[in-house]
Amino acid sequence: MKKLLDVNHLSVSFTTFGGDVKAVRDVNFTLNEKETLAIVGESGSGKSVTAQSLMRLVQMPPGKFTDGTIEFNGEDLIQKSEKQMESVRGQEISMIFQDPMTSLNPIMTVGKQISESLIKHQNMSKKQAHKRGIELLKLVGLPNAEARINQYPHEYSGGMRQRAMIAIALACTPEVLIADEPTTALDVTIQAQILSLMDDLKKQMGTAIILITHDLGVVANSANRVAVMYGGKIVETGSVDEIFYNARHPYTWGLLESMPKLEDDNKELHAIPGSPPDLLDPPKGCPFAARCPYAMKVCKNHMPEYTELSDTQKTACWLLDERAPDVEPPESAVAGGLKSNG
Repeated sequence: MKKLLDVNHLSVSFTTFGGDVKAVRDVNFTLNEKETLAIVGESGSGKSVTAQSLMRLVQMPPGKFTDGTIEFNGEDLIQKSEKQMESVRGQEISMIFQDPMTSLNPIMTVGKQISESLIKHQNMSKKQAHKRGIELLKLVGLPNAEARINQYPHEYSGGMRQRAMIAIALACTPEVLIADEPTTALDVTIQAQILSLMDDLKKQMGTAIILITHDLGVVANSANRVAVMYGGKIVETGSVDEIFYNARHPYTWGLLESMPKLEDDNKELHAIPGSPPDLLDPPKGCPFAARCPYAMKVCKNHMPEYTELSDTQKTACWLLDERAPDVEPPESAVAGGLKSNG
């Protein structure tokens, strides 16, 4: 399988009056063609900054790359000039942002916003771009596309705006689509439709997807592999089945436990006690140690190496050291009954 993206030791900081916020710390992952990789974690874990870094959208200053490479088709994107990146963005790597209402230009018709990238990257005429725009709106399931293409974003519902964003992102048939919380603020039915649409388009167009989310429930039916982020680091990666049925990091257990389950509708939702670490002064050891019920002295002072549990799963946790006590995951952290694409 062809490797499209290879991220190695990526570190990103932001300069503030209080010092440097180390938002992304030594992150490593790969993305293969035609697969969906989900990056999961709570707010502030570094997911969105990682996503924006892949397209070089981190504002510099105050942001800065302090280490690492982002190899796309064998070329390091960090070393490219801004002009070179303009031909990558939209054409080879596209992004769907969290809030379509603020991402779409309110004073331009949706059709004109789709046409822009087609005219710039595909050298289409306005007439050709308009025709292709209608085809794209139909592709993403917007009814009455011939009329809708001339409307403004405020005339669309939330789900329709998200579909329009996907149409814009797919206009130039990119190799990689980054979806940053694409179902935020949408009701459950529309969420399912948007995720199903993305999966269908992946199959039709062969586009690889990076799905950024805080919701493991979104991941179950949409992803092939999962990377769990916490405190700016990836603490566990694996196939969907490995993460849902054989997770080995206590933070992943906490995320799984916090998922609502149909059979437990009368129980209170589980919450992970404590707060995320201060990334102005990140912990020396495991970033989750202060909130982990199984933390040992070594966890607070030394970051564990990854333990490879299979060809696809690796976990950074001292509990996997042969000298550590045996700890089994809580029963509620094994997501029985969930269907996956793994």
